[in-house]
Amino acid sequence: MTITITAFERSPDGGKGLARDTRVRWALEEVGQPYDVRLVSFRAMKEPAHLALHPFGQIPTYEEGDLVLFETGAIVFHIAGHHAGLLPDDAGARARAITWMFAALNTMESPILEFGNARILEGDKPWSKERLPLVADRVRNRLSQLSARLGSADWLDGAFSAGDLMMVSVLLRLRASGILDEYLNLAAYVARGEARPAYKRAFAAQLAINAGK
Repeated sequence: MTITITAFERSPDGGKGLARDTRVRWALEEVGQPYDVRLVSFRAMKEPAHLALHPFGQIPTYEEGDLVLFETGAIVFHIAGHHAGLLPDDAGARARAITWMFAALNTMESPILEFGNARILEGDKPWSKERLPLVADRVRNRLSQLSARLGSADWLDGAFSAGDLMMVSVLLRLRASGILDEYLNLAAYVARGEARPAYKRAFAAQLAINAGK
């Protein structure tokens, strides 16, 4: 059955890999699964046809036969569970990789998204100057903890896994702020993720859509 995912018709980041369909593209590339992409406009995302796939009117969605999924964590977990390459065979290592997926999306992404909103969407608010350093400190606290855990290792728990895929995807959101560069091992970790051939293919595919606009 053909896999179809949805993506922005025009990504807010211009195709720089921050839109969440990149995570799903990357996972599919890692496991060698072909897929089709259906582009969705911002208007169409709020219309009944798309809301039937994603109740919150966002992207990406994942369709495979009668199966319809939304939320990148659920989609990547499904891909990893049905195709070799993103989860270890050992039960313990597999469970730890899944734990890192949850950590990326819950413990790490929440303060990073809050920081991004404070910088970009709320930067003109009268209280922004006082609030932004507090939000940045929360991000640095999490980065310090993650940096200590990663140490000098290439990946979070042995070989590259879906946990790393999600963590790198989340950390990429910090690049423009410069905060990630304060943690040399994390910056190198993200660079290793970006250097993977599967990531390069996913990134190029999203960029090509936006470059053609």
